[in-house]
Amino acid sequence: MKSKFTLAILLFAIIFSASAFAQSAEDLIAEGDKLVKEYKHQDALDVYQKADSLYPNNWEVLWRISRAYVDIAEKMPKETSEEEDAQLEIYDTALALADSSVKLAPDKSEPLLRKAIAGGRIALFKGVFSVAGVVNQVRDDAEKAIELNTGGNEIQGVTHYVLARTHAKISEKWAPARSVLGLGWADIDSAMVHYKKAVNLYPNFIMIYVDYAKSLIEEDEYELAREMLNKAVSLPKIDEDDEERIAEAKALLIEIEDE
Repeated sequence: MKSKFTLAILLFAIIFSASAFAQSAEDLIAEGDKLVKEYKHQDALDVYQKADSLYPNNWEVLWRISRAYVDIAEKMPKETSEEEDAQLEIYDTALALADSSVKLAPDKSEPLLRKAIAGGRIALFKGVFSVAGVVNQVRDDAEKAIELNTGGNEIQGVTHYVLARTHAKISEKWAPARSVLGLGWADIDSAMVHYKKAVNLYPNFIMIYVDYAKSLIEEDEYELAREMLNKAVSLPKIDEDDEERIAEAKALLIEIEDE
């Protein structure tokens, strides 16, 4: 009897010890998010994948893995066809993971935003005319995320920005050719509307101001473009590419100073 009691105590101690040291999904997400803010994307991916192995089918983990893959792919070299193929494969993986997150949480905006971002990267990589279906899905995902209106102002601001860029990028193409491919819905006026909403919802994101200004310059709206560019150069850096974007904003201000 004593040996059985001792064994039971030992088993309890082992189970309790394991549970005490196991990290929760929330703890792992917080750890990964901290690494993202430090731009340690591979480390963040490793943590999120650990969370996925311990807590599978967690929609919040899956969209974060998608985001990490996109962040990693953006920094990958693409000088050779092999490197380009590797980058595209990462974007495809990010898209699939975001789609899985959407299916698990169809009432949440963030997975749809991450799916739209991954799809947008693929469209830019392959050329929007060659993947019209992907572009249409990017629009649909962004519009659905806005309709759901979850995640807070930052998520909604970035979603409006993604939709604005989609309209702006597609509207650069010849309208009759776009219509044939089912992309006739894109127009610069819609882009401007979504850029304005994006800066109002997420006023500290430098990239929004720079891209908004570039579209304004294309439309000869120089006064408002200067306002957006001056705002961009005055903001604190919160993204690893903000130094480059500030330099671009300064160059554009010089370019249009006499307009």
